[in-house]
Parts: sequence; C-alpha cells; structure tokens
Amino acid sequence: MKARIFHTRVLAAAALVLLLAPAGVPAHAVAKEIVELQTQVNQLLDMVQRLQTTLDTRFAVLQHMSEQTADEANKMTAAVSNLQKQMDTQAQSVNGKSDAVSGQMQSLNDSVDEVKSRIAKLDKSIQDLQTQIQQMQAAPPAAVPGTATPGAPATGQPGGQASSAPAAATQAPPLEETYQAGVRDFNAGKYPVAMSEFQDVVHYYPLEDMAGSAKFYLGEIAYQQQNYPEAINNYNAVLEAFSGNAKAPAAQLHKGYSLLATNKREAGIRELRLLIQRYPQTPEARAARSKLNGMGVKITASTAAH
Repeated sequence: MKARIFHTRVLAAAALVLLLAPAGVPAHAVAKEIVELQTQVNQLLDMVQRLQTTLDTRFAVLQHMSEQTADEANKMTAAVSNLQKQMDTQAQSVNGKSDAVSGQMQSLNDSVDEVKSRIAKLDKSIQDLQTQIQQMQAAPPAAVPGTATPGAPATGQPGGQASSAPAAATQAPPLEETYQAGVRDFNAGKYPVAMSEFQDVVHYYPLEDMAGSAKFYLGEIAYQQQNYPEAINNYNAVLEAFSGNAKAPAAQLHKGYSLLATNKREAGIRELRLLIQRYPQTPEARAARSKLNGMGVKITASTAAH
C-alpha cells in the first residue's frame, strides 16, 4: 500500500515537472526524464517489496525458533524438576541404607572386640590349665582311698578335703563361650536356644558387662517375636544397669520402636529424642532422627545441638 502511494506521488511530481518545464525545453526531453524517473521508481519499489518479503520471512523464522526455544526450555525445566525429585528420593534411600550399614558395622565391630577379648581370656585359661597340669604331674601321688589314718576324714583326698565332683556338676558355664554361642544361635534364628544361653550369662554373671549385652539380645528376641512388653523390660535393664554398654544406644532405639508399636506414641517419641541427646553421633541417633522426620515430628534445636 505504501509502495503504491509512493509511486502515485512520483508520477504526480513528474507531471508537475512537465507542466512547469521552461518553454524552451523540448517536450520529448522532459518525457524521457520522466520515463527514466518512473523506471527508477519501479526498481526501487521492487527492491522495497523484496526487502519486505525477506523481512517477513525472517521474522516468521525467528518467531518459530523462539516458540521452539520456549518449548524446549519448558521441557528442560520439567526434566530438571523430575531429575531433582529422583535425586532426592535416591538420596533418602542412600541415607537409609547408610544408616543400616553403619548399624551393622557397629554391631560387627562390637562382635570383633568381644571375640578378641574372648580369645585373650581363652589363651590365659589355656596357659593356666597347662600350668596346673605341670604342677599335678610334679606333685607326689595321692593316698589310696580307704587308707586314711584313724580319726581322719575318709574322703579319699589329701588333708581330708571333700571331693570336687559335686562342685564340678554345678559349676557355672564359661562366660565367653556361652555368650558367643548365644550370639551365633541368635543370628541363626535359633531363638529358644539363644534365649537359654543368654539367660545363663545373666544368671551366673549378673555383674559382668556381657550380662548387659545378653539382656539386650533377650530384648531383641522378644522384639522379633512382637512381645513388646517383654522387650521393653529387657531394654530397660540394659539402660538402667548397663548404661555404658555398647548395646545401650540400640536398646534405647528399639525401646522407642516398641513403645510406638504398642500405640504409646508420646512415650516412643520421648525415648527417641532422649536417644538423640545421649548418643548424638551414633547410627542409632541417625535412625531416630529419620524415624521422627518420617512421623512429621519436629526435632527441637536443643535436641539437635546435642
């Protein structure tokens, strides 16, 4: 439209030039100039039209590219969001697995330390036994039973001492071997046998630290059998009488779980928070934090600071 208006104005100007031309200028000369001017105008119009067409085409291409870029940006944003969600989910899963592995490693380290202690004590027992055997071999033979002098107790032992056979029959089982056997049977799922062995440890060695560990495993057996009240009783025994035992953090964690399993929510939450305060750097404390977060329970700043 603008090109046509421009063309009309050029023709009007040419006509005006022709009318105003001096009388002495030949008419054909003026007409020739007008024709040349019109030709140039037409060429200029063609160039303008081609330029307009090119600009329209390029603008359409740019607009299409802009739309494609916007679509790709939206797709990229959605992909990044999905990837972030997946990474968050994987991170949570890895943290959970890491806590579980840490707990297993802690239990394994505890077992290794106990084994080392048992081996050392067993070596000492063997040495003591060898020493006793050597002393017995070097000692003079004992008197034959029934030949004691009149007035002396006819016990068949030198010096009138009583026989040790009845005492041997009621002798306490070895602490290390009994506890280790209980751990093996517990790991093998032989709960009745393991329970009997751990009960022997508690009965014959109530003041030993292994008695606290045995109480913990008795609680674990009850926990596995969903006998939560009995499990809580055993865990309490560990926490009250053996608070320095290596199994104390796990005992408090599973006590909290047992309370939650018996619908004692507030008591269970309180127990897990207390675990975080007492043993903040343990795998059990991390498991307690994860449990509370999963329940939507806020961990106070004072609890986290510990």
